Amino acid sequence: MVRNLVCLAVLSVLVGGCICVHETQRVCDETDGSTCPLAVRAKAPARVLRHVVLFQFKEGASAEEIRKIENAFSALPSKIDVIYGFEWGTDVSTENLQRGFTHCFVVTFRSEADRDTYAHHAAHQEFGGLLKPYLGEVMVVDYWAK
Repeated sequence: MVRNLVCLAVLSVLVGGCICVHETQRVCDETDGSTCPLAVRAKAPARVLRHVVLFQFKEGASAEEIRKIENAFSALPSKIDVIYGFEWGTDVSTENLQRGFTHCFVVTFRSEADRDTYAHHAAHQEFGGLLKPYLGEVMVVDYWAK
């Protein structure tokens, strides 16, 4: 009986190992027998449109007011579904060429139509109203990523 239990345990480990290998790899349709990852990834768009926004805040804007703007901008992807990607950061350049711009936000879209939808979306318009009292200067550059 102990021997049967040991055999059953060994068999379970072997079958489990085979299942694990099967779940992490599969044979491609290629004739060379190469393996492919089993995980299915969403197909990325062939190209994306980047919308780069630089902010220079007014001299009197407090750290708390600026944090409110950062949080509000960061909330836009959850409110506007055409936003494909979003990231932001503050200037850390040592070149001293930033001309007072301290914040950079990069919003990514799949198309110009998506960007236009974003620009006219009520949440974006509301954000603009929140930003206006604290904004010194803004610079915007859009480009198709290569």
